Amino acid sequence: MADPATYRPKPGEIPTSPGVYRFRDPHGRVIYVGKAKNLRARLSSYFQDVAHLHHRTQTMVTTAASVEWTVVGTEVEALALEYSWIKEFDPRFNVKYRDDKSYPYLAVTMADAVPRAQVMRGAKRPGNRYFGPYGHAWAIRETLDLLLRVFPVRTCSAGVYKRAHASGRPCLLGYIDKCSAPCVGRISEADHKQLAQDFCDFMAGDTGRFERRLTERMTEAARNLEYEQAARLRDDIAALRRATEKNAVVLPDATDVDVFALVGDELEAAVQVFHVRGGRIRGQRGWVVEKVEDVTDAELVEHLLQQVYGAADDARASAGSSDDPETRARARAEARDAVPREVLVPVLPPDPEQMATWLGGLRGARVDLRVAQRGPKRELAGTVRANAEHALALHRTRRAGDLTTRSQALREIQEALELDSAPLRIECYDVSHTQGSYQSASMVVFEDGLPRKSEYRSFSVRGPDGDGARDDTAAMHEVITRRFRRYLADRLASGEVELDDSDEDRGEHGGAGAAGGLRSGEVAAEPEEQRKRFAYPPNLVVVDGGPPQVAAAARALDELGITDVALCGLAKRLEEVWVPGEDYPVILQRSSEGLYLLQRVRDEAHRFAIAQHRRRRSKGMTSSVLDDVPGLGPARRKALLERFGSVKRLRAADVTEIAEVPGVGRRTAEAVVAALAGTGGSEPPRASAPSDPGRRSAGMLDA
Repeated sequence: MADPATYRPKPGEIPTSPGVYRFRDPHGRVIYVGKAKNLRARLSSYFQDVAHLHHRTQTMVTTAASVEWTVVGTEVEALALEYSWIKEFDPRFNVKYRDDKSYPYLAVTMADAVPRAQVMRGAKRPGNRYFGPYGHAWAIRETLDLLLRVFPVRTCSAGVYKRAHASGRPCLLGYIDKCSAPCVGRISEADHKQLAQDFCDFMAGDTGRFERRLTERMTEAARNLEYEQAARLRDDIAALRRATEKNAVVLPDATDVDVFALVGDELEAAVQVFHVRGGRIRGQRGWVVEKVEDVTDAELVEHLLQQVYGAADDARASAGSSDDPETRARARAEARDAVPREVLVPVLPPDPEQMATWLGGLRGARVDLRVAQRGPKRELAGTVRANAEHALALHRTRRAGDLTTRSQALREIQEALELDSAPLRIECYDVSHTQGSYQSASMVVFEDGLPRKSEYRSFSVRGPDGDGARDDTAAMHEVITRRFRRYLADRLASGEVELDDSDEDRGEHGGAGAAGGLRSGEVAAEPEEQRKRFAYPPNLVVVDGGPPQVAAAARALDELGITDVALCGLAKRLEEVWVPGEDYPVILQRSSEGLYLLQRVRDEAHRFAIAQHRRRRSKGMTSSVLDDVPGLGPARRKALLERFGSVKRLRAADVTEIAEVPGVGRRTAEAVVAALAGTGGSEPPRASAPSDPGRRSAGMLDA
């Protein structure tokens, strides 16, 4: 742990202007981002007597090794820059809002030539229109099934659409009139896109226009004695009304408002938001936040609004960068839709006027930010709070992601392995193969007991001659060597370590060296060069295996001179923890939270290794048949597989059909047919047991 006095800026160095500051650890990684009206006053509070700081703040300032700041013109600019940096660096000591579940949305892919309506989860993609979130995916499908009577937009996958287009026959939905079948030309792409736009307008709240239109058509059909058509239109109107009635009216003035509620204690809090559009609840979301920093409810609300509406800022930025006027207009409209005219919060943020100004800039119009005091809006806020209380109670019954449990697990691992500090960053490695072919390895990362999937890495094991390693231990040695050689190279490039003569003689960056601290002080506002992920070392390396794998990893670390990284292995059979140089394993109790965490890390590495191995094997088995065909390069191979879908279908095609693929002539088509005729009976290799009898291989489990 560092002493904050060692990197405290000198008196008078810190300006009194508004700005944003960053704390970095000894490896240069940003661990906390904050903003301040007065940088000098705010930063000075971190460098008082450590004993007087909140215990979470104590952990942050003792983990950090430097602090830097950027001066901005206004407090609103500081708010925007703080959000941008938190999104960019994902600092571990900042508040993080995690969805208490993955909410589904009804998405319409308006950026496609033939838009598709479907259920989507996860991050929002540019160009799509989103409606929701919904509590359950079946609610989306039920609503969509009702609306397809009136708006028969495409809902099929890309594969189904391509097959229907190639065969000239629509899918089942096309036959029962729940799809306008643009795949077979029943409707043009332009008309189908307008149909999708009408569907989006209806979902956005413009329901009266379409109901009036259908009513007029029904009346006209009845007047012309077209009673069957009138009956169908009557049923369509009923379907629209049923879909509309699913969202109850909660505000009689048909206003657009987001209503937030916050319930929590000193360790964690639950947040709920109801998205009300046109007086009806159009969506609901929830988050659970662990208070990794000392924050008040007002500051939590500020961070929450940044996260929820920051995506609108991203949409506005993408709108300005596009060359297409229609794309820019659509993106600006989506940004306006994301920020309503009114936002109701349980408590006002520390500077409500500043936040309201920022929200108004995102929307392009005034936004009212206030606390509901009376009337229907206060009643609705009470309902949202009741949902937040229920979500927090439910979260407490699932304590799998609880901060206390994870802290206990890290402490147990620290004590069992006799480490100097808790292993806040754990990396685990596993190797997967099939009879020695398509050897792949995985590196998964857990930080503070949680997976950090953005830093997962996969390796294609090359071996000394390029044909793979001879066994699992050689593969593990290669992977650990490559990972930490890259780490040392990144540190060398950043100037944290310098090569001495011995390093130059042996051609490797040996020796971890002392991490050079970053000089505290003001930094320019221009974007900084991103630190490579491998520049951050783990506190603990875990390998999937027993003594042979641990010894191979230890030998790789010793050859590189890495001495400040702990190492252990977890053997599957008895769940024994092996450390280098020990004749007997470390035994953790079966009910130990530490053992449970190590098992989760090991199983995640195993899963990721198998997934990478399967991708390599599938790609290799698909393309290897065509690799040796004269005149058939990667582009033509890709075109053939896209046209026919698989090698099996390509094998069934004749020379004329293959020659019709753009870029493939008749001579090349004849060569392809000859090559496939000679490999028609080939079988893929079966997985076998690994060479090391003391360990089951990932390839064996993959069979």
